Amino acid sequence: MSGISKLSIEKIKYGNNRRPINDEKVEQLKKSIELNGLLNPITVDNDFNLIAGLHRLTACKLLGFKQIECNIVTYDSDENARLAEIDENLIRNELEPLERGKLVLEREKILVKLGIRAKAGDNQYTLKASENGGEIISPPPKTTQELAKQAGYSERSWQHDKQIARDIAPKIQKIIQKTPIADKKTTLLNIARAGRKERILAEKALKAYEIAKSKGNKEEAEREAKIAAKLRAQQEELQLQAFHSAIAQLEAKSGIKKEQQRVKQPKILNSLIFNQESLSKIGDKWTLGNRHLVYYGDTAQKDFIQLLPSNAALAISYAAPPANNSFYGAWNHDYLVDEAKVVAVLRQENNIYQFCSNTRMTFQYELLLGKIYVGIFSREAIAKPQMPVNLDNVEGIIQYLINMFTVQNNYVIAPFMGNGEILMTCEKMRRVCFIGDENLDVIRNGVSRWRKWTDKQPEKIVRSDYLYF
Repeated sequence: MSGISKLSIEKIKYGNNRRPINDEKVEQLKKSIELNGLLNPITVDNDFNLIAGLHRLTACKLLGFKQIECNIVTYDSDENARLAEIDENLIRNELEPLERGKLVLEREKILVKLGIRAKAGDNQYTLKASENGGEIISPPPKTTQELAKQAGYSERSWQHDKQIARDIAPKIQKIIQKTPIADKKTTLLNIARAGRKERILAEKALKAYEIAKSKGNKEEAEREAKIAAKLRAQQEELQLQAFHSAIAQLEAKSGIKKEQQRVKQPKILNSLIFNQESLSKIGDKWTLGNRHLVYYGDTAQKDFIQLLPSNAALAISYAAPPANNSFYGAWNHDYLVDEAKVVAVLRQENNIYQFCSNTRMTFQYELLLGKIYVGIFSREAIAKPQMPVNLDNVEGIIQYLINMFTVQNNYVIAPFMGNGEILMTCEKMRRVCFIGDENLDVIRNGVSRWRKWTDKQPEKIVRSDYLYF
């Protein structure tokens, strides 16, 4: 049997190892088939195994079709059939870079296995008659460049896709699937390049393992296997960090955009609840939404420190205040490294020397984001992200840091109010903020921003023995 035939849908077989169904694409195909019929038959072999057209087959099933038009072909090997399926998917489908890269890599492995190297100028298919008169399709000898062009991509683009599929650890690939960065090639390339040294060394260790194993050197083989496993774990850790960094940047930029687009409705606020007179006493405390704690006073003193939780995930501070705020004075907040797992300090270029000469916190790494330097401090070792961080404003940087080092309901400490960026980010991202300042106007402005966003009022803490956590 060969050529175009109508087959019962129930007779068509396909394995569970095929790529996932794209529900949106199936819906589009359903509408097209209802309107125009099935324009392109699916492809099956003589045993009715599906070669290409899973989305079309699924759409027809959902439409209640009992039969479907099929192009029945005979392949001279399973590898040839798989090549045809790969080419069909590469040409017809809008794939994400990682998925496309996997197919290109698999295609090249099959060609190597068959001993076939495509040459420019070859036809797509070489046909020959089979013994039963069917149509035998030999492996498509198209070059990567030719196939990429037909699919609407450059060869360089596919080379990048291959790099993404080859160099990102399988564990990280699974994490990336169905996330907002799954279709962002530049971001995926940065993740693929993270842990490059560890990946190369792991590959060398695996080769050494194979050599030792072939020679019967069990002890050497076990040693190299352990080295490879350790390096692979390091690569995964670096790539996971790069992934979290990418997500944090994306959400930071998205958060800023959403706030800019938010329509602020006029609100009538009770000015007597949080006015200048109500803030006249050093040591006053307020809760915001029964979630955040605001302290009025010197945050380097024990009155503030004793209010802090013992298990904060992050502390964010300014070494010098944001524009338009009064100077905060010398740095006296090294205690933060004992109160939070990670401490991030934002500072401007003209404040670097003064800050570095005053702090004794354990330095981990530094980022330059626009004109803002971010120092990361911790008593635990923290690897520096290997992919670039493209943020240049305080609001975005704070959202990035909170995304990187915390999860929902984690505690965040802020010894300075700034322009309310830390407080607002904690509110939006459902973190719990312990924040203070000795500048009265700065506190009022920060809390006012929170009030406008939430339409809620702060509540003053009147008990001297109040414990927030």
